[in-house]
Amino acid sequence: MVKPFEPEFQQALDELTTSLQPFLDANPQYKKALEIVQVPERVLQFRVVWEDDQGVAQVNHGFRVQYNSALGPYKGGLRLHPSVNLSILKFLGFEQTFKNALTGLSMGGGKGGSDFDPKGKSDSEIRRFCFSFMGELFRHIGSDTDVPAGDIGTGGREIGFLFGAYKKLRNEFTGMLTGKGLTWGGSFIRPEATGYGLIYFVEHMIAKACPKYSLDKPSTLVAISGSGNVAQFTALKVIELGATVLSLSDSKGSLISDKGYTKEFIRKVADLKLKGGSLASLANEEGYTYHAGARPWTLIPTIHIALPGATQNEVSAEEAEALLKAGVRIVAEGSNMGCTADAIDIFESSRKAGPGGVWYAPGKASNCGGVAVSGLEMAQNSQRLAWTTQEVDSKLKDIMAECYGICLTAGTKWSGEELTDEVLPSLLSGANVAGFIKVADAMKAQGDWW
Repeated sequence: MVKPFEPEFQQALDELTTSLQPFLDANPQYKKALEIVQVPERVLQFRVVWEDDQGVAQVNHGFRVQYNSALGPYKGGLRLHPSVNLSILKFLGFEQTFKNALTGLSMGGGKGGSDFDPKGKSDSEIRRFCFSFMGELFRHIGSDTDVPAGDIGTGGREIGFLFGAYKKLRNEFTGMLTGKGLTWGGSFIRPEATGYGLIYFVEHMIAKACPKYSLDKPSTLVAISGSGNVAQFTALKVIELGATVLSLSDSKGSLISDKGYTKEFIRKVADLKLKGGSLASLANEEGYTYHAGARPWTLIPTIHIALPGATQNEVSAEEAEALLKAGVRIVAEGSNMGCTADAIDIFESSRKAGPGGVWYAPGKASNCGGVAVSGLEMAQNSQRLAWTTQEVDSKLKDIMAECYGICLTAGTKWSGEELTDEVLPSLLSGANVAGFIKVADAMKAQGDWW
């Protein structure tokens, strides 16, 4: 059923299928649900023709994978990056379906985007692209049908252009996109949500697995990859709580700090990235060392908490082994499918070995804070209300605590392992089983399988 030229999607499906095996052995009737849920409800593909600043027509591929609507309107980001293809968007939409289920909010799963690259483009070129892209997408989305959001390459500027195009095409002001500006329907904490939510989830993991590495201690050493929105706000929350951030990275290399990043330096990185710059330009900053062509995992001798926050498959088996040697205790994904299958196997084997092992959390659980606050933005739009920062942050903390509890309980029950007091439950199994059961049960109630 899965095409051999869809490696990212195959990887995501294999991970879910393996995790579900103990549950499916005990509940064989759900095998039919797994067969059906892996097929998207709808896949849209279209051309996007736009005019560059020289007046020349350019063309890109546009996509929207409307994966599953059993729990609510399709919900998931729009990625603008040259690497975008159907395999990547199917994997992201598939993961999004179960991630959204773990938030407890009424959201289905979807993902979309284009192989358009905003880097190096003028604001006018990006605006013309967004208007052309929405010229087709608007036919297929809406506040009760499909609610896209930002993702890699799609920030506040792009969301604004896309929203403006939709408003002109449909002649209505409605919450059909999330990540909007605060003065026109956006939510407090939305830019921060994925990073903050990741740390709220990790705090529960630390409390159970390794309290001596709590995030209120400067002696707790945290390695973060990426330098975009997720990584920046992950780092800022870690620094706010009191732990030490040692790294950020981008596609060209890693910037390692001798004594720890400061809030001021993170803001400098944010300004740099807003202008499309590279961390290499900060190589001569005092107290920081730049490593071209390398990710942070092999560059730091001691790491207690590792938080991949860049893109998929950014922790290899070799890097996983390096993290074990560095003494890592918690690995939680801020990115989607941040670890390769081989890396996950290494982390899970370490967990099963008992005390002192690595406890791994998959992105569909640990980074669901972003889409959770998107769901809260949808709720505020429906009520024509705006909640305060404190209200949204409190709801985000509650959602992440509930998600952690659901994953812990399901992992304890359905990991297929003989657990002892010294072996932690698999959050990988817990997230996959809990999300799958919720989606599958809703599909059955709606007549999608029997």
